[in-house]
This record gives sequence, structure tokens and C-alpha cells, in this order.
Amino acid sequence: MTITDTRSQVLQTVPNVDLKKYSGKWFEIASYPQRFQKGCHCTTAEYTLSNKDYVVVENRCNKDSVTGKQAYIKGKAFVEKNSGNAKLKVQFFWPFKAKYWIIDLADDYSYAVVSHPNKKYLWILSRTPKMNDALYNEILSRLKAKGFDLSKLQVTVQI
Repeated sequence: MTITDTRSQVLQTVPNVDLKKYSGKWFEIASYPQRFQKGCHCTTAEYTLSNKDYVVVENRCNKDSVTGKQAYIKGKAFVEKNSGNAKLKVQFFWPFKAKYWIIDLADDYSYAVVSHPNKKYLWILSRTPKMNDALYNEILSRLKAKGFDLSKLQVTVQI
């Protein structure tokens, strides 16, 4: 019997992303907690196609409570060539760019899962502030099969 360490699996992206369909507002359902999101509630990300060679990224959250002061940051996402638009490099502060890989995506673009090839970042996104429990559990099952540590996943408080 061979035991496979799923943590060392090479992370695969979805084969293709239609950036027009991907554009719009996404609600964070759950994520691996990150220093830059500390205290965030009601987290959203909005993607807008620009007429240049990037996508505008606007992240918002309410700090420390659902009614807390809104935090906002704007950045740019650049598509990696030959990635089917599934691999982006997001830049909030020049010159730093972070890998943003779309690893799961609904056919109707109602949910998306985003990570980094090192699996230290993870976001489950939805077009609505709440996600059906059965769908959420299906996504978790696929993430576990890809070697993600689900114990690190934290559900995001949304209104």
C-alpha cells in the first residue's frame, strides 16, 4: 500500500476563466486567516475589467465587527500568460505581486476558490453572503483531497 502526502501535491488551477463572468462582487465565505485581514468581518472583493492589461481589485471589510469601520484597498491583477486566465498576480503595493490561483469555480460563476501554489493562502468566495451547507461541504471535500489543512479554515462573518 502506498500512502500519498497530499500536502506535497502540485496545485492545479481550473482550465479556463472567463474574466467577464468572473468580474463583479464576491463575498468571502471562509479563508485561512491572514495578518492583513485581521479583525475583518463582511469581507468582499470586487473585480472590474480595465481597458488596460489588468483587472482592478477592490477589497473591503468591516474592522472588528459587522458594523465596524470599513477598511478598503485597491489593487491590480495581472493574468499569467498561457494560464487560461486562472493564474493571476495581484499587486496592492508596488513592486510586490502575489500569486492568485483560481483552483475551483462553479460553471455558473456562483462560487470560486482561490489559493497560492504553496497552499498557505485560501479563500472560498460566493456571489452571495451565505453559501448552501451542502455545497460548502462539497468544496471542503475537494480541498481536503488537494491537501489543504481544513483545520486552519475560518468562516467569515457576513451579514
